[in-house]
Amino acid sequence: MTTRHLIDPEIAPVLDMLPQLQLSDDVLHAIRAGMASPIDYPGPVAVPDIRLIPGRDGAPDVPLHLFNADPARPGRPAILHIHGGGMILGTAEMASRSIGPMAETMGFVAASVDYRLAPETPFPGPQEDCYAALDWLVAQAETLGIDPQRIVVMGESAGGGLAAALAQMARDRGEVTLAGQILIYPMLDHRTGGPECCWRSPTAGEFVWTPHANQYGWSALRGDYRCDDARKGWFSPALADDLAGLPPTYISVGALDLFVDEDMDYARRLAGAGVPVETHVYPGAIHGFDMMATARVAQQSRNDLTGAIRRLLVLD
Repeated sequence: MTTRHLIDPEIAPVLDMLPQLQLSDDVLHAIRAGMASPIDYPGPVAVPDIRLIPGRDGAPDVPLHLFNADPARPGRPAILHIHGGGMILGTAEMASRSIGPMAETMGFVAASVDYRLAPETPFPGPQEDCYAALDWLVAQAETLGIDPQRIVVMGESAGGGLAAALAQMARDRGEVTLAGQILIYPMLDHRTGGPECCWRSPTAGEFVWTPHANQYGWSALRGDYRCDDARKGWFSPALADDLAGLPPTYISVGALDLFVDEDMDYARRLAGAGVPVETHVYPGAIHGFDMMATARVAQQSRNDLTGAIRRLLVLD
């Protein structure tokens, strides 16, 4: 059985833009090298101000790509962005075509974290890099023109999973209060696609990011971590026993995405824990569908995202 006929015809070209990855240790570096030449997507490109910020507990410095920061315009909200790539791919440079232009158009500050990738850096290294970026943004709020009470974390795919983990870390450590979390088809549950998978949807995950790819990415991030301590939700956010106290949340995902079930379940659990949550499931949409910017369903997702950013950041 194939789900090809269920894909919205307007977003089907994404299958050519994002060919299915046959991930393995042997080809990972070659895939990374191939991604170093970004696809020439239409639309604006923002130029970042790249800073090196201190890593946590002696870890290497973390590159942070800043957009629209200006101490002469104080008190503005900010988004801390975390790029996708299955925990094993991608760079903060991707933000120059996504959150960077949005920051400049909508008037907020954005920062994208170039966190260390697995398997070279397993859990909790990538999460701690993201936390270092959040801590630095708060500490440098005045010099960046940021209101530290209006910082939202945001990410796509693996970045969405790391954003969800970061929100849990911020709650658990009690050092930073987030204004919201924006999770775009987030990668939340390390069991999905494996023998412990809670979901067996026959229509989810055939294309772009498959069960095999998902298990490879999670295994790379996990290293020798056993998921048997209080940090398990920081590793795989779906494992958290308690979601109470997390910030207002926006979640979006395609109906054919491998993550659709885990994302809907996370939204349900957030709502049950008293967290304000907005959820969108887009018909005929696969993982990464919003890259086809001309498709009506992608335009709808963009409008929904823009509205959520305005509400969570309290933009005029």
